[in-house]
Amino acid sequence: MTSTDTDIKPETTDTDGDHDRFSHYVKKDDIVRANIEGVPVMALCGKVWIPNRDPQRYPVCKTCEEIMAVIRKGGGSS
Repeated sequence: MTSTDTDIKPETTDTDGDHDRFSHYVKKDDIVRANIEGVPVMALCGKVWIPNRDPQRYPVCKTCEEIMAVIRKGGGSS
């Protein structure tokens, strides 16, 4: 019989950071730039990522929704 060493390691994956799977509100100009240049964007809620998925497939982030509601009512800062 032969013995073999087994190295057991946890399985990890590097993802795009969108583990929460929500759509987020981002400035239109930032989305355009991200699509052209591949740079990260920052959502109203503070999440930073490089968008590469169809946002219509996911529910909207509740924090982004709340912030957008305030902006639409005229309570946002310019």
